[in-house]
Amino acid sequence: MIPYPRISPTIVKVGPFAIRWYGLMYIMGFITSWFLFNYQARKKKIKGLTPQVVESFYFWIIVALVLGARLGYVLFYNLGYYLQNPLRIFAVWQGGMSFHGGLIGLVIAGVLFCRKHKLDFWRVSDMLVATVPPGLGFGRLGNFINGELFGRPSNVPWAMVFPQGGDIPRHPSELYEFFCEGVVLFIILWILKDRVKRSGMLLAAFLILYGIIRFTLEFFRQPDPQLGFVAGPFTMGQILSSAMVLAGVALALWRRKGAKSI
Repeated sequence: MIPYPRISPTIVKVGPFAIRWYGLMYIMGFITSWFLFNYQARKKKIKGLTPQVVESFYFWIIVALVLGARLGYVLFYNLGYYLQNPLRIFAVWQGGMSFHGGLIGLVIAGVLFCRKHKLDFWRVSDMLVATVPPGLGFGRLGNFINGELFGRPSNVPWAMVFPQGGDIPRHPSELYEFFCEGVVLFIILWILKDRVKRSGMLLAAFLILYGIIRFTLEFFRQPDPQLGFVAGPFTMGQILSSAMVLAGVALALWRRKGAKSI
């Protein structure tokens, strides 16, 4: 067993204001994505995708991601509680964000933004998803520092006792997700981004690969206490990830038949 490194979730606090590791990880994810997206924009020279448009685009997707992630958590993971306590929906500092909800928010914002600026949604989305995994990785590190979303009980040599998980050694599932969702997925998508021949296919690959990774790693992650298992041995995260895989397969088949080569 490896001792859990007790890192304070708060970096610095001045009066009622505090800078927390989890919030910093979100910021690092957005900054990394922005730099990687701009790198691709300069290289691909997509018509209409100027630096000013990219700045506006990132404002849209940041707002959409935060709103979508919060509303997704409310709807998918704890609807009963928030119906009884609607004002708590706005208490984002208390935690509760859903990746799948954030993804839905990103898609909606991306479609609307690209229509407004007459951009090719599929090419823009391919560029964006290639930059997403580092943010996912940073987010999982934030979860690890907070001691949340820990794994199921385990006797593997690297198991840890989490402060909020009782005295039972558990899988450090946040670190599994950091490596697979953040590092491995980024390497795969970054290699594929210049090799796919049809627009929309990298988005499809992201949906399929992330869905498979998340579905698999959920077997090591402790189910959300307010939900538990929602369909036999499967969690809500696995149900939503299965839907992602199906959507990715459908998108790949559709774009393969009807899309033009890049």
